[in-house]
Amino acid sequence: MYAIVDIETTGGSSRIEKITEIAIFQHDGEKITGEFVTLVNPERNIPYFITNLTGITNEMVENAPRFFEVARMIIDMTEGRTLVAHNAKFDYSFLRQEFKSLGYNFRRSLLDTVTLGRKLMPGHRSYSLGNICNDLGIMINGRHRAAGDALATVRLFELLMEKDRDINGRYSEQIRNTRLSKLNPKLDISKLDSVPDEPGVYYFYNEKGDLIYIGKSRNLQQRIRTHLSNNSTNRAMEMRDLIADIDWQVTGSELIALLMESSEIKKNKPVYNRAQRQTGYQWGIFSFFDCNGYLNFSFGRIGIEDNPVSVFTGKERAKATLISLAEKYGLCQKLTGLYETNGPCFHYHVGICRGACCGKEPADSYNERARKAADEFVFTHRNFFIIDKGRDKEERSAIKIVNGKYSGYGYFNINEMGFGLTAVHDCIQSSADNRDIHTILKQYLRGFKIEKIIEF
Repeated sequence: MYAIVDIETTGGSSRIEKITEIAIFQHDGEKITGEFVTLVNPERNIPYFITNLTGITNEMVENAPRFFEVARMIIDMTEGRTLVAHNAKFDYSFLRQEFKSLGYNFRRSLLDTVTLGRKLMPGHRSYSLGNICNDLGIMINGRHRAAGDALATVRLFELLMEKDRDINGRYSEQIRNTRLSKLNPKLDISKLDSVPDEPGVYYFYNEKGDLIYIGKSRNLQQRIRTHLSNNSTNRAMEMRDLIADIDWQVTGSELIALLMESSEIKKNKPVYNRAQRQTGYQWGIFSFFDCNGYLNFSFGRIGIEDNPVSVFTGKERAKATLISLAEKYGLCQKLTGLYETNGPCFHYHVGICRGACCGKEPADSYNERARKAADEFVFTHRNFFIIDKGRDKEERSAIKIVNGKYSGYGYFNINEMGFGLTAVHDCIQSSADNRDIHTILKQYLRGFKIEKIIEF
């Protein structure tokens, strides 16, 4: 028994955005047996670009029911059924978050038609709903509307089920295995129900009690279950089958989870953490002075001995950062590694560059602007605390930076009598500083919100 679902939302993050439309089609494995479709008042403005994509306007949802008014129907329509969706984690994360705000723990078995499509129908150029339906001749009547996309997912799922049946009409593990794959018999499955939906660090152990993997997640429950149902690679399945026990630490703050994970991996060196998480930052921006005294920048892959001023997950992000800085500070294309030439850069020819690339602008004048750009890569020389979420409503986390170096983290109670800066200092547990920690702090502060910075 299945519940095939599609939702439309005000944006891409389930933590801050809301549902604007939901469609649920009950399916018995052969045909649709029930349906529920409704707009949902998100109780916030729908951004213009979302309206442009979905056609759902603020006026359309003004008198629509709010989520709590349809929550009971959603529970009834999905209870005892496997939730099926295209890119299922997206839809599921929004439903989980909406129900969490109501104090209800919404959990369902999950099937993703993207994953099933890749396994059962390999070779397509794209598995987005629009492209795979186009390849298979499935008409979508109302793209980017919940009912239209859900009905297309119904048809896609029916084709996948037909593909998955054997000669006796039975489904393989691809369809039937909706929750957990083959697991180590020593693993206590009931322990999974107590894993919280919170940020933190998790630990996997083998039958001998050896720590074999450490990870972090914004949602411990979801991430651990993903590991335990992972059939994507031989290595993932090999580790999954070895997991005989699990443990976790809630951190409240995702930033502390990142810092704790990095420290714990370095200290314990688990066998399945050989590929360190920081290896994702393979591109860097570098600075150097040329023979004429000009401060130059360049971008490229990071070597073992390299010491970049900033790191990135990909080439395009590194290049885009340099382009932005060049525009902001009036830097030369050639001296920022953006224009290869033996002569002046293109911007000089069109009157934008002041001529550092051909000696027309003195090095001192150019370097004054280049150093301002370089300062944006410096983590900090200040003393301050990063204050973020704690493990409960009365708690906050604190990360201590002294003279630009990481000193450690801790937690303090915001309601304790006499709370002040001394309490924040006293809660800190000392931790080692290293380049990986600086990378984590730079990347997080650049891309995510924290509660506040307190200088001291």
